[in-house]
Amino acid sequence: MPESEPVIAIDGPAAVGKTTVGRLLAQRMGCLFVDTGVMYRAVTSVAVEEGMDVNDEDAVTRLAKSINIRIVDDAAPGAQRVIADNRDVTDKIRFQAVDRNVSVVSSYGGVRDAMVAQQREMASEGGVVMVGRDIGTVVLPDAKLKIYLTASLHARAKRRQAELEARGSGVAFEATMADMERRDRIDSEREYSPLKPALDAIPVDTSHLTADQVVERIVELWRTVN
Repeated sequence: MPESEPVIAIDGPAAVGKTTVGRLLAQRMGCLFVDTGVMYRAVTSVAVEEGMDVNDEDAVTRLAKSINIRIVDDAAPGAQRVIADNRDVTDKIRFQAVDRNVSVVSSYGGVRDAMVAQQREMASEGGVVMVGRDIGTVVLPDAKLKIYLTASLHARAKRRQAELEARGSGVAFEATMADMERRDRIDSEREYSPLKPALDAIPVDTSHLTADQVVERIVELWRTVN
């Protein structure tokens, strides 16, 4: 790559391919990969595990401010573990209870403030590909390249359905699509850091592209700005 310490922000709604694309891109460019979504999932997982009412904004915010989230490389190539203080929550963050509640937890301003501070620290030395819903608008507004991934609701629901089936979950496709619509609404209408593209973000529609094709497109865009 032309520059040794790139900072690339990738945003977009659920199941648009951010994690897969971001991980592949980071490997391609030799960067740290940070999926900020897992940080909100980690907070949600701990809250659920402790029997906390996720609708209690003050309690959930206190939890978020007290917890340190680390994303560490796993032994498997390209894999990562998510550590919340001393708890490995990598598997738990994909439980359905987390799926149902993460949008509510991540809508709280105090929770977002706590996570954004940790995310900026992770990116402070550069060399990072960071994905989420407010990276280009809030977390890394000065990122040299900002990408906003899009895809049709149907395509995204199909991807999420495949993920659920791979984990042995028998959720109907209609329910998966309805949940996707609900999450989109919460994410785009929340008061703090709503989901929206940064003004200078470049949209990339992934509906009919493979992850490798999206990565190639982003690499080309990086070369144009660098």
